[in-house]
Amino acid sequence: MDLELGFVQERFADIVWAHEPVGSGELVKICERELNWKKPTTYTVLRKLCEKGLLQNENGIVTSRISRDDFYSAKSEQIVEESFKGSLPAFIAAFISRKNLTEKEANEIQRMIDAFRREG
Repeated sequence: MDLELGFVQERFADIVWAHEPVGSGELVKICERELNWKKPTTYTVLRKLCEKGLLQNENGIVTSRISRDDFYSAKSEQIVEESFKGSLPAFIAAFISRKNLTEKEANEIQRMIDAFRREG
């Protein structure tokens, strides 16, 4: 599956995830209201995301082939692999070097690590 989406395609996918299953005609109306798109634009972006394997349009009903959570998890893994040679610690170090973690965020991350160690 091609996880490379531009901003507009990602926004469109978010609309589908929020409304699925959604009829293609209803999707056109939603995109007109939320994105100010005309019908041909909606169908063009839908076709491209179907070709990428992210969405499907069967009998006029649009659904995702992958959940929003699974998509963003896979995209995150891809970033770690491509940009940090698969090193999650290197990714985290880069991320927190530009953003000060709050005590709450640090505690939440520590809880996740502790839970991982217990479930191991």
